[in-house]
Amino acid sequence: MTEQPHILLVDPAHFDVSYVINPWMKPGAWAADPAGQAVRARAGFAALCGALESAGARVDIIPGVEGLPDMVFPANAAVVLNRRALVARFARPERQGEEAAYAAALQDFAARGVLDEVATFPEGCFQEGAGDAIWDAGRALFWAGYGQRSVLAATDHVASFFGKRVVRLELATDRFYHLDTCFCPLSGGEVLYYAPAFTAEALARIHAEVPPELRLEASAEDAAAFCVNAVNLGRTVVMARAPAHVRGLLAGRGYEVVEVDLDPFILSGGGAYCMTLRLDRGQP
Repeated sequence: MTEQPHILLVDPAHFDVSYVINPWMKPGAWAADPAGQAVRARAGFAALCGALESAGARVDIIPGVEGLPDMVFPANAAVVLNRRALVARFARPERQGEEAAYAAALQDFAARGVLDEVATFPEGCFQEGAGDAIWDAGRALFWAGYGQRSVLAATDHVASFFGKRVVRLELATDRFYHLDTCFCPLSGGEVLYYAPAFTAEALARIHAEVPPELRLEASAEDAAAFCVNAVNLGRTVVMARAPAHVRGLLAGRGYEVVEVDLDPFILSGGGAYCMTLRLDRGQP
C-alpha cells in the first residue's frame, strides 16, 4: 500500500510582498490593498490545504516568522528523501533568516519520529531546497536546477548525501529562478515543463531522459500563471488557476486538475508547489 503523502505548509499570517528578489514580485500591488490581499491569501491557503487533503494528503501546518514573508514557500526549506533532510542555504539575504527557522521545524519533525536525520548544506553552498531538487519517483532520480539561486556544486552534495542519481538542469533566465517554476514530473511518467526556461544543454538532458510521448510542453501563458508549479498526488494535479491549454494537456493524459486561487502568492513569485514540502518521499 502506498504511504499517505505527508505535506508541510507554513501559515501565511506573516506573508506579504514587500521586496523584490525575482521578476514576478509586485510589492506595489500588495501595498495598494494590504488588508484585502491578506484576506485573499488566507482564503487561498485554506483552499490549497483543502485540495491537498481531498487528494489524500496529510497536511501539517507550522507557524511562519514575522519579517520572513517568503517562509510561506517551504518547498525551499530542504531536500527530503528517505526520512533524511538537507536544509537549504539561501542565496538572497532577504531569505537567509528562514534557514534557522526551517532547521528548527525539521528538527521538531525528527523529534516526533517523522525524520531520522536533519543536515545542512555546507556554508556558502547555496541550494534552495526541493524547489531546485525535484524527486522523480518513477525514474528514481533528482532533477536539480542550478544557475539562478542554487549553485552547480550543490547538485554534487545532493547526489552524495542521498546516494541517488542527479540530472543537472541549468536555468536560463531569472524569470524561472527555481526549477519548480518550470518543471513538474508526473506520476504517469510524463514531465510538464516550459522549454524557454532552460539552456540548450539542459533541454538536451531532459530529452535524453524523457521520450517525446511523455513530454508535455507548457505554454508561456501556462508558465506565467504558475501552473507548472503544481503538486501531483496520484492522478490529481493541484495548481493555481489554469489556462485552458494546460488543463487540456493534463486532462488528455487522464489527470484531474484541481485549481486554487493563489493570486496573492503569485505576486511574490510562488504557486502551489512552492507552498508545499513533501516529508514522506522514499526510494529503496
